[in-house]
Amino acid sequence: MADYFQDLLADNHCWGCGTLNPNGLYLKSEWSIPGEESISTFNPRPEHMAGPTGVVNGGILGTLIDGHSICTAIAREYHAEGREIGQGEQIWCVTGTMTVKYLAPTLIDQPLEITARVVDTKGKRTTIACVVPSGGVTTAEGNVVAFRVDPE
Repeated sequence: MADYFQDLLADNHCWGCGTLNPNGLYLKSEWSIPGEESISTFNPRPEHMAGPTGVVNGGILGTLIDGHSICTAIAREYHAEGREIGQGEQIWCVTGTMTVKYLAPTLIDQPLEITARVVDTKGKRTTIACVVPSGGVTTAEGNVVAFRVDPE
């Protein structure tokens, strides 16, 4: 069984990625290249559709990009400190900015393999680039600037 970032974070109530939110999306992320790149497979459900029934709602896609990117930034912080996720003092990051580009409709009837890559780190700031493919085509991409915050 994979060590998903979200399963290792205590007190995570996030709607997109939190294990403790009873109505959330339950996004699961893991390293594909430790400290550099992560992947998440998400299976859209009918309640995630846009107006046209065959495509995923843009807000859902934005939430997936945000949640996967923030969890990647948190995991990267733990990795940089040589700690396992959740070990020792808790690390949290928040979204500073996020841009999303919708390039094509994202089909709802197939899994989405979302990839996030650490682009830059500087002090408490981590920049993440994220892509969402559907049907072999990148349908959405996003950039998230995450800021590490005090655990309180």
